[in-house]
Amino acid sequence: MAHSAAADDVFRALSNRTRRDVLERLSAGPATVSELASPFDMELPSFMQHLSVLERSRLVRSKKRGRVRTYEIAPERFEVVEDWLAARRRQWEARLDRFDRYVQQLKEKESES
Repeated sequence: MAHSAAADDVFRALSNRTRRDVLERLSAGPATVSELASPFDMELPSFMQHLSVLERSRLVRSKKRGRVRTYEIAPERFEVVEDWLAARRRQWEARLDRFDRYVQQLKEKESES
């Protein structure tokens, strides 16, 4: 159940374009709040809410040095998404394999007729 809650948190954080753009920027390396906020046309308190969602979902972590807060991506948290997607992939591959076998059986029966 805890794994499911973690997946919910991560997918909720990823559901917003601004947060995905922030993650994309952080994939190039750590950045300060002002560096992250500069490309977005929104007030800083609104932007900080996006950073808060990302931090609560543990997709990013921050460090404060003096008055400057720097964010960095937390790549290990993406394993939650990878695990969830891998499970769905295995499930659908198994279903498609069964469907393929069924179609092959139908073709074989048809060719015998």
